[in-house]
Amino acid sequence: MKAEVFLDADYRPAEDEPFMNDRQTEYFRRKLLAWKSDILENSSDTVAGMKDQTRNIPDVADRASEETDRALELRTRDRERKLVSKIDAALRRIEEGEFGYCSITGEPISLKRLDARPIATMSLEAQERHERREKVHRDD
Repeated sequence: MKAEVFLDADYRPAEDEPFMNDRQTEYFRRKLLAWKSDILENSSDTVAGMKDQTRNIPDVADRASEETDRALELRTRDRERKLVSKIDAALRRIEEGEFGYCSITGEPISLKRLDARPIATMSLEAQERHERREKVHRDD
């Protein structure tokens, strides 16, 4: 079992400290857990709202509009469900000591990139190469 790591509220990972030290790892773990919690809270609000909205709307245009809104909401929730699985994968990488390292090169992912997108699995350079290769293959 790991020792409790103290983080003050305004702590931000810095380039001048050892990469993925206990404080940085705890910072990203908490950030990921908070993000997941927000998504799950929004999701349960949506489910509750949809249960309340199941009513018979006589006007065809109003009904179509509501169905469109509902479909958009469901697509958003599906994207968020996929995001939660990426957050869970990032939390597993933290537990396994692999978080913050590029899955392609093994090099550290920049702290700025991780702070902006803590589910990132590739360095910016590796991600750009990956996207260029995808684009080339897609144009075939």
